[in-house]
Amino acid sequence: MYYIVYGLLYLVSLLPLPLLYVISDGIFVLVYYIIGYRKNVVMENLNIAFPEKTKSEKIKIAKKFYHNFIDNFIEAIKMISVNDKFIFKHFTGNFEVLNELYKTGKSCHILLGHTFNWEWGNHAAGLKMDYKFLVVYMPIANKIVDRIFYNLRTRGKTILLSAHHMRRDLMEHRNSQYALALAADQNPGGPDRAYWLNFFGRPTPFVTGPEKGAKTGDLPAVFCYIEKLRRGYYDLKFSIGEQNPSKLKQGELTTRFVRYLEKVISIQPDMWLWSHKRWKHQWKPEYSKLWVDNDEPNFTEPYLNVVYETRS
Repeated sequence: MYYIVYGLLYLVSLLPLPLLYVISDGIFVLVYYIIGYRKNVVMENLNIAFPEKTKSEKIKIAKKFYHNFIDNFIEAIKMISVNDKFIFKHFTGNFEVLNELYKTGKSCHILLGHTFNWEWGNHAAGLKMDYKFLVVYMPIANKIVDRIFYNLRTRGKTILLSAHHMRRDLMEHRNSQYALALAADQNPGGPDRAYWLNFFGRPTPFVTGPEKGAKTGDLPAVFCYIEKLRRGYYDLKFSIGEQNPSKLKQGELTTRFVRYLEKVISIQPDMWLWSHKRWKHQWKPEYSKLWVDNDEPNFTEPYLNVVYETRS
């Protein structure tokens, strides 16, 4: 069955990119107007993040988001048959930031959010950087689809580490110089095991792993995001978040990343994955010791008179 599905997708990938975008536009009509895939979730998230925007402005962002969302899958299919020259033409980046860091002899952690198109970005980054490129990924439930995407994502130099066994799989590379890419905007497994801070004006839990891993090894933390230049063309932007994370107090690296994430999302809001429930966990007073933000929690009743502690 795998070869049948792969063969059909390969044939689709041979179509010119402009024609694939026509197909993508058709799928957009089906997904947005007819199926309405997670439209309530998308609009609820946009209402939280951008209360100052009008309804029409948020609908415009939502529509552009769905176009990007579908293009991401169409462009992933295109990867099946294209060569590296095609990828480098459509996906650029300031990879010299990482290659200069590589000269220090230290490994590094790359923290990023869910911005499109991570499939092309994953491939381009693995080939353009001097580091051994490790990416933490969440296996897809459908085994056929998971196998297809696994092969696509490891076609270049990228090495995938399953999110289910990341620590175990990382041990194999501990004595080599690597760059470990982590989606630092994932929802935590439990809100009582997270760092809490304001994200777009609402108390939000963030996973602790990216910060703790960087601090434990005192590995430089690099922030990055993907800018869309025009349809089918992207630029990956790296910047040093912190050279020596071990010197930071608890939660400071996460706070820096969240402020960075807010900024880049605000620049191109349609490029972030609004269809996942980023604010599904509600703030509770018992999480006060997990609060790491420099500002106090933004909240509404019934917690207005609660005194919160911060950890240093």
